[in-house]
This record gives sequence, structure tokens and C-alpha cells, in this order.
Amino acid sequence: MTDARAAITEVVDNWVIWRDAGLWDELLCAWHEGGRMHTSWFRGPAPEFVERCRTAFDTGVTVHHTLGGTWTKLHGTRAIAQSKVTISQRVMIHNVLCDVVGIGRFYDFFEARDGNWRLVSRQPIYEKDRLDSVDGRQYPDMDHELLAAYPAGCRHMLYAQKCNGVPVLTDLPELRGPIVEKLYSAGHTWLENGPLAFH
Repeated sequence: MTDARAAITEVVDNWVIWRDAGLWDELLCAWHEGGRMHTSWFRGPAPEFVERCRTAFDTGVTVHHTLGGTWTKLHGTRAIAQSKVTISQRVMIHNVLCDVVGIGRFYDFFEARDGNWRLVSRQPIYEKDRLDSVDGRQYPDMDHELLAAYPAGCRHMLYAQKCNGVPVLTDLPELRGPIVEKLYSAGHTWLENGPLAFH
């Protein structure tokens, strides 16, 4: 059990380094074949997610992930890992340079295949976020009606993405509510050797 938890935590730790540093071949190795990634802007196969990250990185987009602790529940060759994460990005919003910072968790479906623990699916949970002007003397003239229409746990992040031409998803799990409860239920099903039943 201890070895399994250590192997899972290593994948979680490595993911953020590989993702933020642009180590795309290594990042792809975090998933098993057929693995999926869900974010606020993407829902689909891991290889496509990695390729889109590569494209954004090459155009100058930078995203930073900082991890906290990881809690892992194991059942045979399957596991659910939850890791605290802070996601930050520097973006232009209405001609003002801003930092958007979100706090939440990675909710990860893991499986051991041929003795190797890798991701089968990753779904962030969005708990809260904020937006700050880099130069405190300026602040973007935001559409507050649009901002309020987004989920509270990630509304500033979605607003920033929308302003920069990134499609956004809004049916996202937050700290509370039916969507995150559906995610937890899917995790329970996964641990009981059932199908992956979220998105």
C-alpha cells in the first residue's frame, strides 16, 4: 500500500513540473493509454490535451501549478487521489495585465497496469479564485453580469479565458453541489471496480 501511494504521489508531483515546464513527452506518460483530461476549457483524450497545451505554450501562454498534500484511497489496482492545487496565470484582460489565481483539488482516477500506476482520468475541483491587477493603479473594466453568470469557484478564471478567446465549460465541480457529488459517486464506483462514470 505504501509503495502504491508513493508511486501515485510521484505521478501527481511530476505532472505539474512537466506541464508547466513544457516537457510534453514526459507529461503524456502520466496517463495510461485511453486516458482523459478534464479542465475548464477542455474535456477529452489526454494526447489532445497535451497537444493543445504545447500549442498554447509555444505562443507564450504560461500557467503555474503549485501542489499541496495528496490523499489517496486504494482498492486493489485502482485508486482515487485528491491533491490540493493552486493554479495561476498571467493574462491581459481588457488591456490590463492581471494575475488570475484559483484554488482547488485535482481529483484523479488512477489504475495500476503491469505494475505501473498512471492516470486514467483527471478532473479538477474548483473551490475559489480571484483576479488581481499586476499594476495596482489599474483594474480592468469587467462585465460583471457575465462574471456573475459563471460558477463561483472559478468565475474569474473563466472570464479571463473567455476574454482571451478560449472556449469555456461551465458544468464544473465546485466545493459543494450536485456536480461534485456526482464526481465523488463516480470515484466510489471506480474504486468498486465499476466503469468510469463521470463525463
